[in-house]
Amino acid sequence: MSVLEHDKTFEQPINWTTTFFLGAFHVGAIAALFFFTWKAFAIAFVLWWVAGSLGIGMGYHRLLTHRGYKTPKWVEYFLTTCGTLALEGGPIAWVATHRVHHQLTDVEGDPHSPREGGLWAHMGWIITGRAMHNKAKELLHFVPDLRKDKFHSWITEWHWVPIATLGVILWAIGGLPVLLWGLFLRTVLGLHATWLVNSATHMWGSRRFLTNDTSKNSFWVAMLTFGEGWHNNHHAHAQAARHGIAWYEFDINWYGICALKALGLAWDVKLPKLTKPEAEPAIDAPVSPFVPNAEVVVPTAAGD
Repeated sequence: MSVLEHDKTFEQPINWTTTFFLGAFHVGAIAALFFFTWKAFAIAFVLWWVAGSLGIGMGYHRLLTHRGYKTPKWVEYFLTTCGTLALEGGPIAWVATHRVHHQLTDVEGDPHSPREGGLWAHMGWIITGRAMHNKAKELLHFVPDLRKDKFHSWITEWHWVPIATLGVILWAIGGLPVLLWGLFLRTVLGLHATWLVNSATHMWGSRRFLTNDTSKNSFWVAMLTFGEGWHNNHHAHAQAARHGIAWYEFDINWYGICALKALGLAWDVKLPKLTKPEAEPAIDAPVSPFVPNAEVVVPTAAGD
């Protein structure tokens, strides 16, 4: 059955709180187009990188979810705070959802598989049904590492504080144009870019590795997400901090991790384990987001 023939989005009750805020941000994003200034554009561009690359790509995803590299705690906390500026929830909910996705990719239980519909995979799972929100009990055993950390527990509860504070600052330094561009338009574009990884890269693109799922590499999604669009590479080598394997696979998040390493702020950086040259990798089986070259497993909270 085509992903367009059946969509779970239309079978689930709407989460009105989430839908209201997402709707309000989309209205603000449209309004921003009528309040253009170069100052607002420049600030929005920088914040798009801060939230999308430092926060989501390098922080929430490659560091917290997969532990693809290690950093000092203050760097981890800084990247996590940047992640809250993307309006994608707190780290515990985000990381748990993504770990579930890797364990159950494209099978029953995957939070956002396009086999349940393209719209469902993109944003339907967020606005309807039972998206994994911060206080969901089913999250807990997927994130024993984060639950033990007081900062991650605190910022998961209060993840809206940094972005709300940012809104006040943007208003103070540039009024309505800077607020609309730096908060609303920038956030909406970042959200849809992240959601394209869930939807588009499981629907369209090329496959370098023969993984047991529908993950694909997408150049244009990689451009919008600072390198997260090399999704088939990622599912084949889930713990690797580098997603763009070949030299022509643009991966800003990987370059950022390299910069941290050069500064002595990142170490134990995991790389894809290839048996052929970079431009022509071997076809490997999927690996665990936690243990390289093993079946996907999730740490339990036993003994916490």
